Amino acid sequence: MSFSVVQLLGGLSYATTLFLMAAGLTLIFGVTRIVNFAHGSFFMLGALFTAHWVTNWFPAWGDSAALYLIAMLLGAACAGLAGAIAEFFLLRRMAGAPELYQLVATFGLTLAMHDAMQWGFGPDEVFAPRFPGLKGSVQIGDDFFPLYPLVMIALGPLVWGGLHLLLHRSRFGRRLRAATQDRTMLAALGVNPKPLMLGAVVLGCALAGLGGALQLPREPAHLQMDINVIVETFVVVVTGGLGSIGGAFVAALLIGLVHAFGTALFPQATLVVVFLTMAVVLVLKPQGLGGQAAALLAQAAPRQAAEKFHGLRLGRVGAGVSSALFVLLAGLAWTGGAYWQALAADGLILMIFGISLQAMMALGGLVSFGHAAFFALGAYGAALSHSLWGASLLVALAAGCGAALAVASVFGAAVVRSSGVYLAMLSLALAQVIWAGATQWVSLSGGDNGLIGLVLVTDEGRPVFYGLLVALALAAIFGLRWFSRSVMGAALQAARDAPLRAAASGLSIGRLQYRVFVQSAVLAGLAGGLFAAHKGAVFPSLAAVSTSVDALLVVLLGGVHQLWGAGVGSVLLTYLSAELGREVSYWRGLLGGFIMLIMVAAPSGLLGLLPRIGSMRLRAIPGSR
Repeated sequence: MSFSVVQLLGGLSYATTLFLMAAGLTLIFGVTRIVNFAHGSFFMLGALFTAHWVTNWFPAWGDSAALYLIAMLLGAACAGLAGAIAEFFLLRRMAGAPELYQLVATFGLTLAMHDAMQWGFGPDEVFAPRFPGLKGSVQIGDDFFPLYPLVMIALGPLVWGGLHLLLHRSRFGRRLRAATQDRTMLAALGVNPKPLMLGAVVLGCALAGLGGALQLPREPAHLQMDINVIVETFVVVVTGGLGSIGGAFVAALLIGLVHAFGTALFPQATLVVVFLTMAVVLVLKPQGLGGQAAALLAQAAPRQAAEKFHGLRLGRVGAGVSSALFVLLAGLAWTGGAYWQALAADGLILMIFGISLQAMMALGGLVSFGHAAFFALGAYGAALSHSLWGASLLVALAAGCGAALAVASVFGAAVVRSSGVYLAMLSLALAQVIWAGATQWVSLSGGDNGLIGLVLVTDEGRPVFYGLLVALALAAIFGLRWFSRSVMGAALQAARDAPLRAAASGLSIGRLQYRVFVQSAVLAGLAGGLFAAHKGAVFPSLAAVSTSVDALLVVLLGGVHQLWGAGVGSVLLTYLSAELGREVSYWRGLLGGFIMLIMVAAPSGLLGLLPRIGSMRLRAIPGSR
């Protein structure tokens, strides 16, 4: 009995941290319509700033409860100030952009803030002192529970109550709620929405920074806190319903309790249980627990103009020239030595992986933040078939595609019930389940040690394998071109741009989306199998968030609606990651800055800039229009 009570209290305490994060993220989304992936960075900033304040800069503050509390509030204020800077330079310029563009832009902000904090605070963990006066514990039956988490339990309802009063009793709060419903109408009434957006971002980031500062007496501050917390924060926000603070509170309680009891009962599958909980909620109620509020937000959100898929009218000559140029560049890379050969192979595999995501995004309008699940399934399917049964390269690639097909066929049923951020998070849940399974199923996957020593490609067969990569990349490009011009491709684009009209015309939108999702998953599985053959090893990190982000970056940097967008994006990302990683210490920050610049200046991708540059030159010619 005491064990259950201790786990219950632990879950409630953890729920407070999740709610502080989720409430801030919900506020930001409600007013700005921006899904802020960098929210975990503000959590980490509040923790690191407070930890250094009470440990290194003013250690005497760690001995006084009042001063320690002031230091925590300073950490929250520092996070709020950083949020104001981010809102002015980035978030304000991303307002109204598609959700996935916002996710990628704020992921760039995460990279930049990570390296900035590493430069400012150093790479080491910081162990802050326990909170004065709350260092003891209380006995519950035969077990003991610390005092500090008990205080944290009371903080959650207080924050919820304070936010409720702010939003419903103050003039600023009423305007914030009005901005969430109809920002255009609010501006027409003479209310400038920009200060409201700034206030919402500052308050949301300050809540995240406070959540990070409050974690210090329980765990050290370190540079991995951002990714660790943001994933579960998104789980809470999406489970509760985007834009619903009440839903976020209930979801935080649910996920906190699932996390606590899951850690005790299923220690090796806690993360799986958490994401399965979210998946069950979204399957039963696609808009989350606060679905009504989220639906209102979706109606109020600005609608994006339909965008055509470009690069289709190449003609035979254009297709031949582009193919010859592609093969020529691949050949030049192969003749550059072992380093350029490996780099080119990485880029080709990443290109195939990116095209698999581009097909469902550009044609079907489906977004995924967990496409790495199928990449990892393809890699593990190929690796296991080779290591267990001695499969050859082609058989192993077929096994990898089969593994991705099997999972996508089942998971795709949930896809037709979700859209937007909900679909992105549902796919992320699948990727995290695959990642946790690969990490914990040591007897099959090798765990963190991975599966190594694969000899799917011999040294003598490298040139043939490289030729296969070039051929498959070309086939993926022109397969995407053919698919976009087919009857199914036209139907998908019609369903993407005008779903109600397409349904009224007799199109089965769910079946179309299901088919393109499964086909994209199989192509991602092929890319994963090629990766396993190329590297000779696979690891659980193939299903990590960073792998999914790589695919998104490839597509969005080149241009999601550009035929050669994934090709340009893969070359750019592969080269920048390799060269900056060798030459620059804080290369991730530079890459993050470049990502933000592209998302703000060229949301249609680098290839989307070409028509704009051409039109600018044409206008510069005297007498032209």
